[in-house]
Amino acid sequence: MSTITEPARALPITGRYDVAVVGGGIAGVAAALAAARNGARTVLLERSFGLGGLATLGNVVMYLPLCDGHGRQVMGGLAEELLRRSVHELRRPERQMQFVPVPSCWDAGGDQAARREHRLEAAFNPFSFQIEMEVLCAEAGVELCYDTRLCACLRDGARISHLVVENKDGRTALEVGAVVDASGDADACALAGEPTVSLDTNVIAGWHYLIVDGKLTIQAMSHGFSENADREGSDGPFFSGVKASEVTGQVLATRRWIRERVRGRRERHPESEVHPFALPALPNFRMTRRLDAPFTLQAEHMHTWFDDAIALTGDWRKRGPVWALPYRCLRAERVRNLLTAGRCISSAGRAWDMSRVIGTCAVTGEGAGTAAALAARSHGGDCHALSVPALQEQLRRQRVILDPALVRPVAAAAAAS
Repeated sequence: MSTITEPARALPITGRYDVAVVGGGIAGVAAALAAARNGARTVLLERSFGLGGLATLGNVVMYLPLCDGHGRQVMGGLAEELLRRSVHELRRPERQMQFVPVPSCWDAGGDQAARREHRLEAAFNPFSFQIEMEVLCAEAGVELCYDTRLCACLRDGARISHLVVENKDGRTALEVGAVVDASGDADACALAGEPTVSLDTNVIAGWHYLIVDGKLTIQAMSHGFSENADREGSDGPFFSGVKASEVTGQVLATRRWIRERVRGRRERHPESEVHPFALPALPNFRMTRRLDAPFTLQAEHMHTWFDDAIALTGDWRKRGPVWALPYRCLRAERVRNLLTAGRCISSAGRAWDMSRVIGTCAVTGEGAGTAAALAARSHGGDCHALSVPALQEQLRRQRVILDPALVRPVAAAAAAS
């Protein structure tokens, strides 16, 4: 590959922040809210023009369960706040459009037996939810930077001192105390020289809406994929989410499939008016690149309590499994003021598949944002120097659920009580 040399230039420092969050998906929003609510001057960098990532811009409108499927809530804090905010305008279900409120049994004083039958989940209007998250960020004092892409992480020894970004102001630098990588693709980790793992097992997928005879319907469209993040049992072609040509390739292949499906539907139902509507504004990638920390969460860690847990999560696919999420899965090793959230955390296989969804993104985001704020306040951003018990105490004050008893299987927990 031939190269050219770009002339050196002085970059203006256009902002100084205690915490910078890279990526405005659910994990990034939760991280920014947590950091700002803990008194940190916080900036949220997002390359597109809306919050929520795949949940909203990708039309993946399922706010998956915050419970274990046996009537026990395992995720609280911002995960529950965002769940309820996502559907607070709904007066009744609109199932054709996939707008479904939180089951009433999960309201205060709700029936416990009903909670075992109906999981703590919802399905939301992605456009309304974008607006609600902007309101929350404004209320918390988060500075939003849309149309802004991270280009480089400048290091001062074992810490990131500045983020280099590009937007309509050109190429500028932000001075930072701590950084949360919620990019979905571990972009900050890779640019900072932190070890990462990447996959090329993503398939054609693109949630979108159709207008059929004047009625709006959701289309949860995807080729078959593996919950273990591999190709076995999946339907190709396959794509990497961290190569430019393959990102474009996945988007174009998805849109070709949408056109084919719309054409086929029109041919089968010539009497109907069928129009594609609200195509995803982001490629529907599931797992792309993540932090490779000294400890990686695996499926085998189900029902295992960790002393450095910052949150719990259930399994959206199955009733019963619960994981504790240890702080060490969020924390970069070489760069001491860098944390991850969402699908960037150090998890693999089925645990990666579990950790990429909305609820888990929200709890890891809240954990990372809170830790970043506390580290910036007391340790110059050094997230390794932060007292984990102090972090856990603060998270509990924020209504994050950290109960070792909930990690045990239901039968074992019943026997212990």
